[in-house]
Amino acid sequence: MNHFYRHKHSPVTQALHWLTAVLVLLAFTYGPGGPEDRVYSTELDFDRHLHETLGLSVFVLSVLRILWQWIDRQPRPLALARWMEIASNAVQGLLYLLLLAVPVSAVLGAWLEGHPIELLNGLSFAAPMQTNPGLGALIADIHGWLGDTLLWLAGAHALAAIYHRAVLKDGVLGSMLPSWFD
Repeated sequence: MNHFYRHKHSPVTQALHWLTAVLVLLAFTYGPGGPEDRVYSTELDFDRHLHETLGLSVFVLSVLRILWQWIDRQPRPLALARWMEIASNAVQGLLYLLLLAVPVSAVLGAWLEGHPIELLNGLSFAAPMQTNPGLGALIADIHGWLGDTLLWLAGAHALAAIYHRAVLKDGVLGSMLPSWFD
């Protein structure tokens, strides 16, 4: 394979990237979704607690990824067509924004509806604010739309990486894969 990148992303960056991707998929899979009475029904407690635990984990990992990028070395970028560079930067920026906005909107929506955030380990975070069920429901709906958008954008990001590997053969995907994968 023809690798135009001078080096790969660091193992820490790769681990944070792939762990975030897996946790986002799992959080989406276990999100109870639907109206408030369904989401907070006792028969969906485990799924909701798992979803909230995964969502909080995605938020923490995303903050760590952003902080890590400030100190980590980055691969020398590949010379791409200008439109690809703009699209790549836009998608990456939107992904980071969504990785933060999706969990924040979930927490705000739940708290405004009067529900605590409850994790699998039994930890519970009660609302530190007055409830506003109408606003909470709106934010919960926005959370769902943002989550769907995150999944679609991540899918487009994955397809672009596969395109780079299969068609352009330029090493873009390889820069985020562990060395043993290539």
